[in-house]
Amino acid sequence: MTSDQPRRVEVTDDGETVAAAQVTPLEDSGGTVRTSLLPSSGHIPSGTRASLVDAVMDLPEVQAGSRLEATVPLGDAESLERLRERTDETVTRPAGSTVLVDGDIPPAAHRGN
Repeated sequence: MTSDQPRRVEVTDDGETVAAAQVTPLEDSGGTVRTSLLPSSGHIPSGTRASLVDAVMDLPEVQAGSRLEATVPLGDAESLERLRERTDETVTRPAGSTVLVDGDIPPAAHRGN
């Protein structure tokens, strides 16, 4: 059961959404936050996927959490690298056309881009 409806985060380029994420803190989960990263198909400017991860990780509900469960499209190396930079004890595993990422959300003193 979730604590609320998922929150949508978007990164835009020239007024168009080029990447988005759904973020949901889970009730009774010990601080787990679940997110799905959804980059648009086609050309996406370099750095867009990393910016999306940063936007997700900087949300108050994520910062208040202790664990992140993320779903990332298979082959999205930019998002995976940024998630590894922004989480601790990160584990990845393939799941069909996606990669599941589990990581600890570091204490505020250790966060950074």
